[in-house]
Amino acid sequence: MKSALPVRAGVRVGIGGWTYDDWRDNFYPAGWPRARELEYASRRLGAIEINSTYYGTQKPATFAKWRDETPDDFVFSVKASRFATNRRVLAEAGESVERFIASGLSELGTKLGPIVWQFAPTKRFEAEDFEAFLTLLPRGVDGLKLRHVLDVRHPSFMCAEYLTLARRHAVATVLADSDEYPSFANLTGDFVYARLMRCAADEPMGYAPESLGRWAERAASWAEGGEPADLARVDEPKPATGAPRDVFMFFISGAKERAPHAAMGLIERLK
Repeated sequence: MKSALPVRAGVRVGIGGWTYDDWRDNFYPAGWPRARELEYASRRLGAIEINSTYYGTQKPATFAKWRDETPDDFVFSVKASRFATNRRVLAEAGESVERFIASGLSELGTKLGPIVWQFAPTKRFEAEDFEAFLTLLPRGVDGLKLRHVLDVRHPSFMCAEYLTLARRHAVATVLADSDEYPSFANLTGDFVYARLMRCAADEPMGYAPESLGRWAERAASWAEGGEPADLARVDEPKPATGAPRDVFMFFISGAKERAPHAAMGLIERLK
């Protein structure tokens, strides 16, 4: 069975996690078994960002279970272990990076999407140490190609030096639709990863309909190899190549109870 992917090729829309009390009798039907929540969510969304991997190591059998409960065309992004990113000296993260990569990610097979390396809001950009960290990120595991995306949360990353470094290592950068974290749309990898964090409790779909429409237009532009002109950047966008891109968009944070409805609203606008 296929998931509710948008018709727009290359674009996947989803949420962070799938177990949340306020989604019960809201997104999930009344009385829906908790053990089948992933089954339900994965048939209405195109992707889910796994957050539990940030807090603790999962077993290979767990990744295999998630793989088997979801449709063939579903994708998980995976948040990397905090023990790799929440440290003073990133160059010393090698063991933690290796342990995380070897924890069973490859059990997801073709359903393995980008790996998200999230840094603390207090972590400043220090070019030498940050580059040392990027050299620790493997390009593959058990025959699977790995794609990495950096969730940088300190304003010091909003500089040309960071963009040059990330592009040299071909890693993407999270676009955070947020007032709390730096928000810049410069592309540093060959795919787009947006975390949309403004869901409002007083909006039935989390985001206003016109806002969802704008994000749908941006997603379409990115997927077609373009760059939307209405987002903040550190420097000028690169010339459009016309080469198609994968685009991942996750509704996370804000009024979280609205996130699934926002995701489904965006999916509808991408059909």
